[in-house]
Amino acid sequence: MGQGVRRVPDGSGRALSEAYDTALLDLDGVVYAGGNAIAHAVESLHTAREGGMRLAYVTNNALRTPDTVADHLTELGIATAPEDVITSAQAVARLISEQVPAGARVLVIGGEGLRVALRERGLEPVESADDDPVAVVQGYGGPELPWGRFAEASYAIARGVPWFASNTDLTIPSGRGIAPGNGAAVQVVRIATGAEPQVAGKPLPPMHRETILRTGAERPLVVGDRLDTDIEGAFNGEVDSLLVLTGVTDGAQLLAAPPQHRPTYVDRDLRGLLTGQPEVVEDGDGGFRCGGWTATAAEVLELTGDGDPLDGLRALCAAAWTAAGEGSCALDGGKALARLGV
Repeated sequence: MGQGVRRVPDGSGRALSEAYDTALLDLDGVVYAGGNAIAHAVESLHTAREGGMRLAYVTNNALRTPDTVADHLTELGIATAPEDVITSAQAVARLISEQVPAGARVLVIGGEGLRVALRERGLEPVESADDDPVAVVQGYGGPELPWGRFAEASYAIARGVPWFASNTDLTIPSGRGIAPGNGAAVQVVRIATGAEPQVAGKPLPPMHRETILRTGAERPLVVGDRLDTDIEGAFNGEVDSLLVLTGVTDGAQLLAAPPQHRPTYVDRDLRGLLTGQPEVVEDGDGGFRCGGWTATAAEVLELTGDGDPLDGLRALCAAAWTAAGEGSCALDGGKALARLGV
């Protein structure tokens, strides 16, 4: 564990489900998409759990309660208890409870997940700026959230009430594509008020603290599909991470990742939990080898060889990240990625 400037993806001689005691799994884009299980997710998670790995589901979506999420996962074939689910609503409720009196009123701009999390912390959810709230909390409220809720938040914030947000993800995946997330809604209130919220969700420390408090994980592995939430959250928490390519991150984004967005491991999907990870080695001529591929960084990123395309991507990551150092790689890797089909 521990994060410095990562220049190559790590290898592992052991299956990741054996090397780590707890998988901290994102949901959208990792376990399911549009409510349906992603290919290989159900069987991979079942096998990892049977082998002794604890599974915890960590989501920035503050709309649904842990009970609802657990029921959904169980319906998909992944037996899950509510205590296995950690939400940004829980993280932000704890953050608020540490700054306001017990039993205080909190104006809720969002869904049932926020209300349940606030009550768990002994706080009283209210619906109006005129209900004398001592805080405003904003979380994803779904596509039907009325526009007037943003006005209600703005009225309270303008009166000096502190503002909290569950998370600031600008987008959220859906069955029809990418939709605006809570971050887009937060931006509406930010424009109206000029204020800045305290944010709890990934990639910030309050969310990582919440997951560790609730799971007791000693050797956690963060598993996600987003560089700016899942992988950066692991970086901030100084724990290892696995990026799966079943969600929003594509090859070009991965090659251009700055240090805080570089995962420890890269794999296609959740089957990566059940295997070791191949080594990426420097070949002595400025290139990096993985499997049958060699990647170099000169005027552009170049790739030679053949074999598993994923090994080629790992080699390209090493070449790109090493060339970029502590920045973001600006070298063109389009032809190499096209050859890999990623």
